[in-house]
Amino acid sequence: MAVRSIQAQAQVQAGGYTVTLEKEAAVHAFEVTLTASEYSDGVHVVHLRLAAAVAAVPPVLQLKWTLPIVDMHGLWHPGADRNRSFPADWAHGRTVKATSSAPVGCIYNNEGLNRHTFAFSDTLSPIGIKVGVHEETADFHCVVSLFHEPTAPIAEYEASLLLDTRELPYYDCLGDVSRWWASMKGVEPAFVPAAAREPMLSTWYSFHQRLTPEAIEAECALAKAIGCEAVIVDDGWQTSDNERGYLYCGDWEASVEKFPDMRAHVDRVHAVGMKYLLWYSVPFIGKKSRAWERFEGKLLYVNEELGAGVIDPRYPEAREYLIGLYEQAVREWDLDGLKLDFVDMFAQRADADRNGGEGMDYISVPAAADRLLTDVIGRLRELKPDILIEFRQSYVGPQMRKYGNIFRAADCPNDPVTNRIRTLDIRLLCGNTAAHADMIMWHVNEPVECAAMHLLNVLFAVPQISVRLDRIPEDHRRMLAYWLAFFRSHRETLLDGRLEPFRPELLYPLVRATSADQQIIAAYNDSVIPAGSGLPPELVVVNGTAKERLILEFEEALENVTIEVHNCMGEIVRREEAAAIGQGLYVLEVPSSGAAYLRRNVI
Repeated sequence: MAVRSIQAQAQVQAGGYTVTLEKEAAVHAFEVTLTASEYSDGVHVVHLRLAAAVAAVPPVLQLKWTLPIVDMHGLWHPGADRNRSFPADWAHGRTVKATSSAPVGCIYNNEGLNRHTFAFSDTLSPIGIKVGVHEETADFHCVVSLFHEPTAPIAEYEASLLLDTRELPYYDCLGDVSRWWASMKGVEPAFVPAAAREPMLSTWYSFHQRLTPEAIEAECALAKAIGCEAVIVDDGWQTSDNERGYLYCGDWEASVEKFPDMRAHVDRVHAVGMKYLLWYSVPFIGKKSRAWERFEGKLLYVNEELGAGVIDPRYPEAREYLIGLYEQAVREWDLDGLKLDFVDMFAQRADADRNGGEGMDYISVPAAADRLLTDVIGRLRELKPDILIEFRQSYVGPQMRKYGNIFRAADCPNDPVTNRIRTLDIRLLCGNTAAHADMIMWHVNEPVECAAMHLLNVLFAVPQISVRLDRIPEDHRRMLAYWLAFFRSHRETLLDGRLEPFRPELLYPLVRATSADQQIIAAYNDSVIPAGSGLPPELVVVNGTAKERLILEFEEALENVTIEVHNCMGEIVRREEAAAIGQGLYVLEVPSSGAAYLRRNVI
């Protein structure tokens, strides 16, 4: 985000803050204007407009504002992951773009109330974001930088900076940002088929590249029986090589040794009642593929460690090649969806020619990648209107909602806490796009209560299962069937209810979802659980701790309550009729990885 000499150009007042526009010095081709307006009570928008008589490369621009760090204790942004600290203003910022994260941040207090949320409307271009503590004054210095990467000549540009100072829960303000983006022309989210919200089986952690049709089909039969409705066949179907890496990516033909008849194999999976998705590493052209010779001169760069180059989407021939492969696979093999991987590898080099090259129809790599993915989803929908498209974190921002209907947490094998963090981070911005957990795996010798923790930690996302179902113990299978059934029967609350992930700076130790008739609370830390008041008829409390009890705090007494407690395999261990729960603290005995149902009986 470093820039050359810049100077102040304009200032506006928005929501009590002074926003300053700074422009790279000695660049005079553009007329730059900055205005502000009130979007709604407590929400203001700063409008930026550039105009030039003749198209030119725009200058580096920065929008800057400062806010005192008063009653501010946490900073949320989509790329925080496990690091939730306040950076200093001298630290490096982050660059976001269509295929990486999103231009948004939220500063909140210890009660989880918003103190300052900001978001930028340009979700396609590379945008520099920096929020840092200024040591001398205990202020946050906030910067949004534009055009700091190679940019094609333009004649005009418009974008908006949203500033939200409402005293609302931070997650409500982030939800409003998501809706603000979705309302913009050209960023309308893709249709989400019902199948995107069903549990799925994945072959990655369970098989890696060592795939056979027989093993996949056998696993699908077992998965269907416990509630999975689709299989994602990952890396390995396209090559007989099992040494990982991407040397053989690019041709995308089924390995004859592994899949002599791919269509017949897909048909057999369909006969089990499962949908079939296939993995592609979109940009990789492997050095040992036939496509290498064809596209060696049309690569953005080569990654020697991966053994592959990244195809340059600015060439129409490159885009058409990839789209044609996907169309052919969907048509000939009757696929139900694609897992399109490594989209974030499309990147503009710092030394890129701003005038493009021979045979290109785009200069901007982000714009070309947008055209590629727009055409992919458009043409695949012509073949199958309900096509499933999965993207993986961090390319799960608002621009990506145009093309994908499944957003999956980034890889975190055998790590339930990280899976919880990443799925909830996705949920906070993804609207109705289906948020999926990273593929769930665990050691076959895990105690069943520990294995169940992997399901409990991703309770508010769609689970993907990647353990060998033919090898896990019987109690693991019963546990898995119970929690998948729990997810499916409570999906409207878990996915569509009001989501409240508390204390993000503590990695979401308590999460609550509420619908008209039900509230579900999952506790992942041994602390008092605020049950609140005005509860719906059913309260479900999930014990994601190692303790055998939970402590709830009720704001009002409850009479005539049926309490039913299940262990992690769904077995009823206690049932109490017509119980009375007084106002205040209440100790509820629940096995670790179990759940308690509290139902009020109306007389």
